[in-house]
Amino acid sequence: MAILVQHQYKIYLNTGDFLHSYTSDIIYATLIGTDGTSERTNLANSGLDFMTGKVRTYTVTTPSTLGHLLLVKLEKEQYLFLPENKWFCSKVVVTTPEHDVIYFPCYKCVSRGEVHMYTCLCDCSHFSVSISVCSCPTLRWNEFAEGLPKMNSAKELSALPAEVLFSFSKEVETIYTRESGMLELKLKGLADSTKQWEDLDKMEQVFWFRKTPISEYVSEHWKKDDFFGSQFLNGTNPNVIQRCTTLPTNFPVTDEMVQPSMEDGSSLATEMKKGNIFICDYKRLENVPTRVVNGEPLPLTAALCLFYNNPEDNLIPIAIQLEQQPSVQNPIYLPSDSEHDWLLAKMFVRNADFIEHQNSYHLLGTHLLAEAFAMATLRSLPIMHPLHKLLIPHFRYTLPVNLSQKITKKAHSEITYSSLCLPENIVARGLESIPNFYYREDGLKLWNIINRCFVQGMVEHFYSSDSEVSRDSELQDWINEIFIHGFLGNGKSGIPQRFDTVKEVIKFITMVIFTVSAQHSAVSMGQFDYCSWVLNSPIFLCKAPPTTKGSSSMSTIFETLPDVGSTVRGMASIWLLSKKYSDFIPLGSYPNQYFDETDGYFDVTKQMMKHFQAELSYLSESIIERNSTLTLPYNYLNPAEMENSVSM
Repeated sequence: MAILVQHQYKIYLNTGDFLHSYTSDIIYATLIGTDGTSERTNLANSGLDFMTGKVRTYTVTTPSTLGHLLLVKLEKEQYLFLPENKWFCSKVVVTTPEHDVIYFPCYKCVSRGEVHMYTCLCDCSHFSVSISVCSCPTLRWNEFAEGLPKMNSAKELSALPAEVLFSFSKEVETIYTRESGMLELKLKGLADSTKQWEDLDKMEQVFWFRKTPISEYVSEHWKKDDFFGSQFLNGTNPNVIQRCTTLPTNFPVTDEMVQPSMEDGSSLATEMKKGNIFICDYKRLENVPTRVVNGEPLPLTAALCLFYNNPEDNLIPIAIQLEQQPSVQNPIYLPSDSEHDWLLAKMFVRNADFIEHQNSYHLLGTHLLAEAFAMATLRSLPIMHPLHKLLIPHFRYTLPVNLSQKITKKAHSEITYSSLCLPENIVARGLESIPNFYYREDGLKLWNIINRCFVQGMVEHFYSSDSEVSRDSELQDWINEIFIHGFLGNGKSGIPQRFDTVKEVIKFITMVIFTVSAQHSAVSMGQFDYCSWVLNSPIFLCKAPPTTKGSSSMSTIFETLPDVGSTVRGMASIWLLSKKYSDFIPLGSYPNQYFDETDGYFDVTKQMMKHFQAELSYLSESIIERNSTLTLPYNYLNPAEMENSVSM
C-alpha cells in the first residue's frame, strides 16, 4: 500500500498594528505555485485570531509540492452574525516543505466578497503583474474647491481604506490632547470668553498654560525689529521673502524715509545693488474678505514690507505699507513713527503672513499636494511597484489629516515645479547669500541628502535605462494623475505630464519626499513657538488697517486683536498641530519593510536606507551643534525631529 505523503506549508499572517486593523471574520487562504494550487483553507476556527498587531501561524497541507510559490489568495467571510470590520494584513510569510521562506507584502485591507491576491516580484521589469489586484479602486478623486487640487471623495474616516487611518495610539492621543487642553481653558473661564484683552499681564498669565523655550522668547521680544525680521527667514513661513532689486511701483518708498535705518550716506539703490534689500509682498490677500465686523466684511491686509540686512547682519523692517494701492489713506509706516503706530503696522504684517502661511504654504503647499501625490500612488501604482514601496511610507496618515479657499486658489494658480524644488526656489528668490538663513542652509543639505544619498540610488536600481522609464505604463499613469488632478492640467506649472528619463524621475521623487517631510516640518513644527503669542502672529484681526498716523495706542492694539476666547482656542489648536505623538516616525525610518527578501530589491534597498539614515544622522548632529551657539535655535529641519510624512 502506498503511503500518502502530506506536504505542509506554514503560513504566518501579520495583522497591522494600528486602529481598525483587526477583524472578527473568517479568513481563507489559497497558495498558488508553478506546479499546483492548494485547497481553499480556513485559517481559524473563530474570528478572534486576527487581532491588532498579532502574528498567527497556520498550516496548509497539500498532497504534492506546489513548486515555486507565485501567489497567496486571501478571502474573508462573515463570522456568525457580526457586522463586517475590514482586516488589514501587513504581510504573509510562507515556509515551504523545502524550508524556503517566502514573503508576500500586502499592506492592504481585506474585505468580504473580494478576492485579494498577493505576489512578490523577482524581476523588476514586470511591474504590471499585480496591478489588477493591488491598486486602490475604492479611492476616487473629488473636487475640494474650484481651482484647487482634487482630493479623495471620502466624506468620513470610515470610508477610507484602513491602511491609511490613524494608529490606535495616535487616535487616542489626539483626542486626549484636544479635549484636555479645551477642558483646562473652560475651567479657567477662558475658552468661551468674549472679552477683549486689556493689558499684557493678563495675556501673559493665559500664555503660560502652555509654553516652549522659543514661545517664551517670542513673548519677550515680539516688539523688537531684529526679531521681527528674523522670523521671515527662520520662523514658520520662510517662503514669502525675496531679494528686492527694484521697488514695486505701488510701493513708493523714498531714500528720505529709510535713511535713518541705513548706513550714513547710503541709499536704497546702493543697498539694492549690494543685495541688502528684501521684500515681502502679500498681494494675494487683496480684496479677500474675512470676518464680518459691524455688518461689513473686513478685508485681509495685502501688505508690503521692506527689509534691510544691516552691517550687523540683522534683517530689520524699514518700511511697511498696509494696502497695495498707495494713497493718503494708506501711508507708509516707518521705524521712526510713534511706537504704537509702528507696532500696529508690524502686527498687520504678521497677520498677513499668518494667513498666507496657513493657506498657501501649509494647507496647499504641503497637505493638499501630499494628498494628490498619495492618491495617485494608491490608485496608479500597484503595491509591488518599487516606487509604490519607496513612496508609501511618506504618505502615512496624509488622507485622514486632510478631511479662505480664494487665497489658496490664487496660490495654486502660481505654483510651479521650480517653486517646489528648493534649490531652484532659493535662486529664483535671490536668497543664495543672505546671512543667518538656516532654513536655506539646512534645507539645501537635506534636499541633497534625499536626492543623492537615497532617491538617485533607489531609482537607478529600479530603472537601468531611460527606455525602461518610458515603457513603464504605471509610472506614466501616476505622473499623469498628479498633473491632471493635483495641478489641474496646468501646463504653465512646469509639472511633467510624463517621464522619459531616469533623471526626471529622480528629481520628481526627491521633490515629493522633500515636500511631505522637510517642507511640511518647516511650516508646521514651529507653529506654537511663533504663533501662540497672539501679538506676534494674530490668527485674525478685528479692525481694518489704520488710515492715518499718530492716533494709535496700546488700547488700539488690544481692540484690534481677537477676543480672549478666540485667542486661547487658537492657541489650543496650534498646540495640537505642533505636538509630537508617540507613534512619531522620523524621516528615513521605515519600520514596515515594504521591500522583502524575495522581491529582488531587499539587500540593495536595505543598504541604501542605512546610508540614508547615516547621512541624516550626521546632518542632525551638525544642526544640534550649530544650534548650541544660537540664541534662537532653528530645529525645524532637523531630520531626527521631523515626521516622515504629513501626519498632522
